[in-house]
Formats: sequence, structure tokens, C-alpha cells
Amino acid sequence: MPRERLSVVVTRRLPEAVETRLSELFDVRLRDDDTPMTREELAAAMRGADVLVPTLTDKIDAGLLAQVGERLRLIANYGAGVDHIDVATARQRGILVSNTPGVLTDDTADMTMALILAVTRRIPEGLAVMQRNEWTGWAPTALLGGRVGGRRLGILGMGRIGQAVARRARAFGMQIHYHNRRRLRPEIEETLEATYWESLDQMIARMDVISVNCPSTPSTFHLMNARRLKLMKPTGVIVNTSRGEVIDENALTRMIRSGEIAGAGLDVYEHGTQVNPRLRELPNVVLLPHMGSATLEGRIEMGEKVIINIKTFADGHRPPDQVVPAML
Repeated sequence: MPRERLSVVVTRRLPEAVETRLSELFDVRLRDDDTPMTREELAAAMRGADVLVPTLTDKIDAGLLAQVGERLRLIANYGAGVDHIDVATARQRGILVSNTPGVLTDDTADMTMALILAVTRRIPEGLAVMQRNEWTGWAPTALLGGRVGGRRLGILGMGRIGQAVARRARAFGMQIHYHNRRRLRPEIEETLEATYWESLDQMIARMDVISVNCPSTPSTFHLMNARRLKLMKPTGVIVNTSRGEVIDENALTRMIRSGEIAGAGLDVYEHGTQVNPRLRELPNVVLLPHMGSATLEGRIEMGEKVIINIKTFADGHRPPDQVVPAML
């Protein structure tokens, strides 16, 4: 007899190609609209499925996992970050967790460079002038930005994405510096022409641009707090394409408004969609709606990784991208 297909629940709309393939392989329940499930809907979905495919908008904490029952065996996260999932509690309950690492590295690094250029060259301000039909012609001192070549870039978090940012920034002539939990191997440092700083404070004080590329963990919460933000040069710029909680958003807003920091480019925010309204008003701040990974190619590749993790699990093997608490 043919083996019964796994029951899979997907919590958000995914690219059509991914949904089609999931439907071919599994007994899948797809989301009709692209809104996050409520907590009650999520709990019901987890009780009625073998596999849950959540996204970063689904908060799966210990309280929710306590309502699951015995059926759920795999949480195949659609995304690399798993800080929205209590992996340790899931493991205690015999539920495996997998993710999709490495897929979005280049897309996120591209967006990081886009934000650096947008802030330093004042691109949104120029765009606004054109959209308001206020441009009267070229002028020698109009919308003067700064050249990125020669500037010191301090990368906070030198994992896959941080290294990809470094490769791109080198092509723009930037000087690469970084702070990381562990120093890179000498051959990688040499290839990237990167200078390691053991002291984050000392690095921040000497950089022209800070790029935040570290994950969200208890140790990185408000890593860029008010004290550290004050260490930045008044001409310094900070960009963040990783997790909003790494930066104290209120402190950042105050310092940009007072001229202590020259500008910021943000794709993520400390309180999700609740962006500090005073931050929205600043012309030297570029705000994006979490677009760092938003390429069709990347989102399809994420789906392919999810499918491989589920298929491998269905075949009785450990998912290739299984996450364990020690990895966090």
C-alpha cells in the first residue's frame, strides 16, 4: 500500500511554484489570504498537522507549544532566522525544527549596499524632489551626499551575510572592518581585506558606516544601545538588514534628530511594523518594509529548502537544515 502522505499546514502565502510543489508532494493546507494566522488559528493548525511551515510572523513560544498535542513532529520554518520559535521547548516535546540558511545571503547583502548608497548619496531625497515636480535643474551644491569609496565600513556580525556585504563593499572601495563573536580564519580575513576588532566600542568610534548583520539573541538585544550609538562619529551612518531588536530605536531616533548621527538605513524595526513615528519624519533616514530577502528567486529557493527538509524527514532521516538549541 502507498504510504500515507504527511499533513502539512502553511501559515502564509508562498510563491505559486512553491505552493504547487508542496501540493504535489504532501497533503497540504495552504493559506487563502496573505495575513498572519491568529494565535488560536496557529494552535489549531499545529494540533491538526504532522508538519507546520511557519514564517517569521508566527510567534511559536512555549505556551503555544504546550497546546500542540502529539501529532506535530516537524516545524519546517520558511526562513533562516528562528528567534520567533522556542527551539529548546520544541525539542523537549520531540518536535524537530528546520530552517533555510544560506539562501538569502546575496539578496540581503545587496540590500545592505543599497541602503548604504541610498543614505550616503541622499537618493530618497532626490526621488522626493522629482516626485513633487520641484526640480529646477542641476546646481553645484544641490543634494550633496558623500562618496562611499575610502570610507570605513564596520560590520557587526561576520557570518555569511556579513562576509557577502564585505565583498560588495570592497568593490566600492570601502575599507572593511568587523566585530564578531569569533575571529575569522586568517585566509578569510586576507581574502576580504578585513580588519578584526575585538572591542566593539573601539570599532564603532572609528567607523564611517556601521552595518548590522548579526542575529537576534539575548546577547545581541540592544547591542547598539544609547551608549554605543553615542560612540559613533557625527558623520557616521548606520544600516540594519538583520533584526530590529539589535538597535535601540528610540535612542537612534533621538540622536539622528539632534545631529549626533548623520543618518540611517533600516529594513527591520525593533517593534515590527510599529515604527517610531518620529523616525519616519527624518529626511536622512531610509526606511524599507523588510525587503532584504524580497526576490522571487530567493523566495523560491527558500521554498525548495523547506520541501527538502520535509521530504528528508518523511523518509525517516534528519532534515539537512535541522536547528538545535546549541546552534543558536
